[in-house]
Amino acid sequence: MSKREKFEELGEKRMNEAIKKIRLIGNLSNKNNYDYTDEHVKAIINTLEMEIQLLKSKFKQEQIPEINFTFNNKKK
Repeated sequence: MSKREKFEELGEKRMNEAIKKIRLIGNLSNKNNYDYTDEHVKAIINTLEMEIQLLKSKFKQEQIPEINFTFNNKKK
């Protein structure tokens, strides 16, 4: 398998997984099942946007530290 074929295979698989996970995050918007604040929503969206910027930087070969998400300073 060529490097391009491997990239395309893994790219499709990982993109479909990412799309599925983003849709699951979207399901959290159901107020019948969940209670959240505007700050929670901003935190989620800001983190996703920062991660997209990191992704863009990686393809441009720039060095930027990874981001971990939490609503507060709890250790997991």
